[in-house]
Amino acid sequence: MPTERPPTIDPTAAARWQHAAPAVSPWLHEEVARRMEDRLQWITVLPRAWVHWDAVRGGLRAHALLTRRFPAAACTVVESDARRIAAAKAALRPAWWTPAAWRGAGLRFADPDDAALREGGPQMLWANMALHLSADPQALIARWHRALDTDGYLMFSCLGPDTAQEVRALYQAAGWPPAGHAFTDMHDWGDMLVHAGFAEPIMDMERIVLTFATPQRLLQELRELGRNLHPDRFGALRGRGWRRRLEAAVDALPRQPDGSLALTFEIIYGHAFKPAPRVRLSQESAVSLRDMRALLRQGRPGDAPGNAPGGGAPGGAPDGPRA
Repeated sequence: MPTERPPTIDPTAAARWQHAAPAVSPWLHEEVARRMEDRLQWITVLPRAWVHWDAVRGGLRAHALLTRRFPAAACTVVESDARRIAAAKAALRPAWWTPAAWRGAGLRFADPDDAALREGGPQMLWANMALHLSADPQALIARWHRALDTDGYLMFSCLGPDTAQEVRALYQAAGWPPAGHAFTDMHDWGDMLVHAGFAEPIMDMERIVLTFATPQRLLQELRELGRNLHPDRFGALRGRGWRRRLEAAVDALPRQPDGSLALTFEIIYGHAFKPAPRVRLSQESAVSLRDMRALLRQGRPGDAPGNAPGGGAPGGAPDGPRA
């Protein structure tokens, strides 16, 4: 069944950014991942296997935190672009002389279309700061659902509607096209999770304010985090004159007491688990082999699966980038 694409995301631009995004973990992504990792203390079931979705952009330092939290769990690192698979291997494969390499640490690398991901199996899927850049987020959430084992759980984060409100207001006041595509509200993400088959989603939100000494540094941060994917964005290249006007407009924004420029990021955190499949009985019912195995493990089709607790308080205040 076709999914409903976000009306403010240009699929071609989204695919282009997916390929062009630098193979580095932005500071904000690492900070959000650190806060999300802290929430795992409320999860009582340790995964035997887990998936790190787009680890290079999502946070390589965060991967180390997760590996320390789940030292015995096998991990599959999924990268949406072949260049970043190479970067992930270079950054995450243990050196040959280390004990982890001798044991064969249970680390593998894959792309999103890997056949093993369609079979399910991992008990956790971790996706940090990826969902808001997807041109078809419902299809992506459904893919995550398929990849997980029954009673496995999803941990994800993404940007919310109040992100970069200062720059959005500046563009609107200047009469320019939108500064970026619209970000989805956390309640809508919860509805999409339920639609994909997840159970009891837990959604949370916080705002992180980063400060910058110059307009140039503020705009550099935005370029590192993503691109303007709005279909109605500027349709042509802009010159140095426009860039000077943009920097002057940013420089005229209200300053913090210390003279710095502030930029707001709304961070949405989501957690949901994959329940046992339910089969509506009729004269003739079709059940996949994988779902049948899950039903046999759980008992009769109407049994309720165990609930995986989630949530937790966010981490401490950020030490934002300054230039």
